[in-house]
Amino acid sequence: DFLLQYEKALLRGYVECCSNLTWCTNPQGCDQILLKDGLGYGAACSKCSWISCFNCNFPEAHYPASCSHMSHMTCAKCNHGFCWRCLKPWRPTHKDYYNCSALVSKAAWQEKLFQDYNERCTFHHQAREFATSLRNRVSSINEMPKIRTLTFVLDACKALEQARKVLAYSCVYSYYNQDTESMDSVEQQTESLELHANAL
Repeated sequence: DFLLQYEKALLRGYVECCSNLTWCTNPQGCDQILLKDGLGYGAACSKCSWISCFNCNFPEAHYPASCSHMSHMTCAKCNHGFCWRCLKPWRPTHKDYYNCSALVSKAAWQEKLFQDYNERCTFHHQAREFATSLRNRVSSINEMPKIRTLTFVLDACKALEQARKVLAYSCVYSYYNQDTESMDSVEQQTESLELHANAL
């Protein structure tokens, strides 16, 4: 038992020392070691199939949102940049971002817009969790004797999980690209995917 713990500690130390190695970022837990070379932000674990992003610290791949989208927020009132995950300043020069002044109406509009996108993003993450839960339940039923194969239901659940993931991160992408010319097309595609996901 002590020898096993020692070997695990040795392995953990080795992975942490090698800049080209990392652990799978699956929050459910996975002990797979991954080689980061050329993986970028869309690397699937060969053991659990979790797709990680190694270009930033976000635990999963977040296409179509970029890495900077996942952590960089800008105050609409004073243009202060900060990390929306830890709320620390993006640029350490601005101290009082809770009491910044002017452009209150624009800030209120921006806050409402952020809340709308954030609610949609949260909804899709919850719907994805539901699809995962459903897939797990169907998997356990599928293993019971005298039950017809439910592979088509499992495939549908996997497709639904993937669709909800893309929809969630599309909300982040759309929030940061509101003024770009391509947004009408993106919003139409997102709306179409959402309709199909809801139907599924």
